[in-house]
Amino acid sequence: MDVGGVAVRYRVGGDAGGRAVVLLHGLGGSGAGWGTVPERLAGEFRVFALDLRGHGDSGKPGEYSFQLMRDDVLGFLDGAGLERAALVGHSLGAVVAVLLAQLAPERVTHLVLEDATVPRPGDLDRPPLPEPDEPTPYDFRAVNAVRAQLTDPDPAWWDATDAVTVPTLIIDGASSADRQEFLAASADRMPNARLVTIPAGHYVHRERPSAYLDAVLPFLRSTSG
Repeated sequence: MDVGGVAVRYRVGGDAGGRAVVLLHGLGGSGAGWGTVPERLAGEFRVFALDLRGHGDSGKPGEYSFQLMRDDVLGFLDGAGLERAALVGHSLGAVVAVLLAQLAPERVTHLVLEDATVPRPGDLDRPPLPEPDEPTPYDFRAVNAVRAQLTDPDPAWWDATDAVTVPTLIIDGASSADRQEFLAASADRMPNARLVTIPAGHYVHRERPSAYLDAVLPFLRSTSG
């Protein structure tokens, strides 16, 4: 699908009449990296696993930011004819999902945020990394663009978390004490958020898929969104 001149590739499966669930991967990943999650969700939902710009088979335009990826996802919803969808994001994808919910809450039924939400100013220091000698399966320019925004995020993103009223499930992988504190603070700020801890590290959906789905499926089944 062409979204504002950028090719956005995706995989789709499940009941064509089911409620839409859009999967948003982490930095350096792709829609192919969700393991068994899409297949399990497709038993009840219409599941779309996107490749964000610069990743997988999507376009690599050289310009990258959380906001551009947010706008790509919103354009995808428009192009796919999805008035509303649940957004399931891991890491980078979780940030994109929250930004979309802040910009267009009427388009989002549920948020699932795996081991991340929007960055809080002063929390992270992510200096640029040298370009690797070997080619990467993603555009490496996206890595340092994202790291720069993690280091110096727009304070409005964090400030606006208390206005995100979309039903939200935050999954804490217990990857570090600092991240656990941050995710708990995020859940406290979001009026309709619930925090679940699944000790697995940063990649909960990959390391403990059954426990991940045991938390996510009942949440997505709820009609409160």
